[in-house]
Amino acid sequence: MTHSQSIPPLVPAATPQWSAQDSASLYGVGDWGADYFNVDDAGRLRVQVPGQEISVPIVDLVEAMQLRGLEMPVVLRIENLLDHRISEINTAFQRAIDSSGYNNHYRGVFPIKVNQQCHVIEEIADFGQRYHHGLEAGSKAELIIAMSQLRDYDSLIICNGYKDREFVELGLYARQIGIQCFFVLETRSELDIVIECSKRLGIDPLIGTRIRLASMVEGHWNEDSGDRSIFGLSTDSLISVIETLKQHEMLHCLQLLHCHLGSQIPNIRNIRSGVLEACRFYAGMVAEGAPMGFLDVGGGLAVDYQGLRSNETHSMNYGLDEYCINIIETLQESLDAEGIPHPVLVSESGRALVAYSSMLLFNVLDVRDHRPGQLPATLDDDAHDLIVNLHSVLDNVHVDNLQECYNDAIYYRDELREMFHRGMASLRERALAENYALGIFERVAALLPEARRVSPELSDLPVMLADIYYGNFSLFQSLPDIWAIDQLFPIMPIHRLDEKPERQAVIADITCDCDGKIDRFSYLGDTHSTLPLHPLVESSEYYLGVFLVGAYQETLGDLHNLFGDTTVVSVHIEPDGSFEFVREFHGDSIADVLSYVEYEPKNVLEQFRKVAERAVRDGRINVEERQNMLRAFRDSLNGYTYFER
Repeated sequence: MTHSQSIPPLVPAATPQWSAQDSASLYGVGDWGADYFNVDDAGRLRVQVPGQEISVPIVDLVEAMQLRGLEMPVVLRIENLLDHRISEINTAFQRAIDSSGYNNHYRGVFPIKVNQQCHVIEEIADFGQRYHHGLEAGSKAELIIAMSQLRDYDSLIICNGYKDREFVELGLYARQIGIQCFFVLETRSELDIVIECSKRLGIDPLIGTRIRLASMVEGHWNEDSGDRSIFGLSTDSLISVIETLKQHEMLHCLQLLHCHLGSQIPNIRNIRSGVLEACRFYAGMVAEGAPMGFLDVGGGLAVDYQGLRSNETHSMNYGLDEYCINIIETLQESLDAEGIPHPVLVSESGRALVAYSSMLLFNVLDVRDHRPGQLPATLDDDAHDLIVNLHSVLDNVHVDNLQECYNDAIYYRDELREMFHRGMASLRERALAENYALGIFERVAALLPEARRVSPELSDLPVMLADIYYGNFSLFQSLPDIWAIDQLFPIMPIHRLDEKPERQAVIADITCDCDGKIDRFSYLGDTHSTLPLHPLVESSEYYLGVFLVGAYQETLGDLHNLFGDTTVVSVHIEPDGSFEFVREFHGDSIADVLSYVEYEPKNVLEQFRKVAERAVRDGRINVEERQNMLRAFRDSLNGYTYFER
């Protein structure tokens, strides 16, 4: 794993005068953007329509949102990118099938849990129909979504997760009306429910088994693989399933083998070894008399969040075509040797399908920098001795005495603080001493790249001095994976990219929680503790974007501080470069989030009315003031939970 480094890198100056393309290189747009994003000469990040010479500045979309009364923060979805990902995955597998002579076809299914939002699923079902792209359901609610959205009977519904009778009955009804709906057995006990329901309803089920592979993978989710995986049948349980189906004369229903190595698999070698092991199980099931015909390799197709093209957790050391051909070739080599017909290949790519299409946009509300205030050129004759010492240290910082100057600054500053505690130094003297110390730290940090040797405490100094940019968003609501699993997402400004970003910063959200911050960033081929950003310009908004957030982030978020769902906008870019706002979903109001935690907004308003009326009765306010308060209270209930200018 790449660890955060403490010394922020020098922002490169590729040209004597900073250019927009220098920013594109700094933030790695060409590495993680997969040709979906580019930077124009005016310093604007643009969304590129795949396969066309059409792109739109994201700030233009922000301005269009504002004209429609849509406030920051916003999740922006670009339908073109979602459609393109569906096409890319399906056509890549078709290319691999055609080039290798594989004697069957591919069927993709999207795991609904990755992004359950209605407009996402509707678009996948609609656009994916031309590729017979199906859906994977892990719960009854998700199965209901799949049954209602799929209109193509050549598409598949794959039912994973633990299934009760109601779940099984729903799937059997889907099967009865012509949908290819597979029950993937996670445990041996599920089979009894499937058999009982199918016999009672008189509907033959389509059955698959999820096998627990011994193959292990790298990356954050490697516990999905190996002997200790919590999902899948053991070999012994698989034999029991086969025997039970034979006893009930239902072995003909067993047609699919499912294996899932894990999410976000960064190393292609893990994928190939896992598929190879799955093929051995598939061949064994055919030898037992099961008709089979479908092999589901699960998910795992990664997203290169860092753009490193490596086997780091948040990267990947392969491309889409390589992924597809490795799977196809492994199936052929393994099954041809056994004389087994090629199965329909199924995969459940979720992250790689939806991640690129969504971004979180927010404005920066404020900055807290650690630059010293105005320091006097000379000191008064009666200046405190410790302040005189600090002044002298500041004047004598050079590359050969960095540690000494740092030590002296800490000592003199802390001595004056102690005197302040004892009432022997004034408030102004303390403020001046702390400013001098900051000035010394800043000069020391600026010279660190020239130093031959840097101690651990000095290496932490630039991070300690980093600015804090306060963003108008909730990390816990919109980017929960950053908080929970240290996920890295590309983060950068969407404008002013023709200016050199002079400040190093961490990003804080507007929740009152110390965990509500982002202090790990990926750029320049490494992971860093700070991000280069531009200073704020008075009376001008500064917008940042967090990219590749379409997978998991929207439905994993919580209501920390009762910040609700953000506004969501879906845009389709037309061939002439214009764009259509296809969908607009205003973010949660305060009334909405109160209702989520079991407050009835009408009752809350009535309770406050009583409080205000009591204040009138007690003479604290008059009736007009009461009415103004009630009006403001009512307006706030209907307002956005985030900061509004």
